[in-house]
Amino acid sequence: MGKDRQTMKNEELQAIAQLAAKNIKTEEDLNDFRQMLTKITVEAALNAELDDHLGFAKHEASETNNNRNGYGSKMLQTESGQFELDTPRDRSGSFKPHLVKKHQRRFTSMDDKILF
Repeated sequence: MGKDRQTMKNEELQAIAQLAAKNIKTEEDLNDFRQMLTKITVEAALNAELDDHLGFAKHEASETNNNRNGYGSKMLQTESGQFELDTPRDRSGSFKPHLVKKHQRRFTSMDDKILF
């Protein structure tokens, strides 16, 4: 079942990529699309880090006083430009993200950021 699920994910991603590619006409379009994918991926990873830090997912009940407390925004500079990143916060201020650390403004390649 795992291999079938992976095949389905790959097919879904392929379909999304083909649909997106129809609107990419220039190198600038490609860079904009890459920035958008980086933003979405990094924000999802930061939210997953916060889930792990708090010990429960968004919208789950908890018995702790530390909960999600909105988002902060910062400009993140990459090799191909900059974009605004929404970083999640916790109420106690104890969340220290690993992928994009507090006060970090430069983000190099995703290749050296993947955590195993």
